[in-house]
Amino acid sequence: MPYPESFIGPMREELTRHGVQELRTPGEVDAFVQAPRGTVMIVVNSMCGCAAGKARPGIAQALTHPVKPDAVGTVFAGGDIEATDRARSYFTGYPHSSPSIALLRDGQLLYMMERRQIENQSAEAIARNLTDAFDRLCAAPATSPRG
Repeated sequence: MPYPESFIGPMREELTRHGVQELRTPGEVDAFVQAPRGTVMIVVNSMCGCAAGKARPGIAQALTHPVKPDAVGTVFAGGDIEATDRARSYFTGYPHSSPSIALLRDGQLLYMMERRQIENQSAEAIARNLTDAFDRLCAAPATSPRG
């Protein structure tokens, strides 16, 4: 049974006010991941006080970085149950974890930050880890000069 919206609504809003798109159904997750647009990030948001309470501000900080994913979406574990299951189906090789943050391109997982990598970090450290990943995986490929 999902958490009441009155509990999770403020936590959803911590991400959506930064332009993060809610993905509330499996179909929305599939359309988001499969749209041809480059690198996408999916955040599995959660109620977990310590880890999610640091992850959301860290994500917000990271999204101010000049290099970032082409699109960012979120599912809420315990709220968008079927959508969360679908998002996790793209995170091959990783156990279910919430919160968690994934970068994908063309439906393929490029980067995963699991709860265990979030819960003992500050929001600033989470942002720094994400922006390092953005710089490596989201930057436009360099074009070679024509001769």
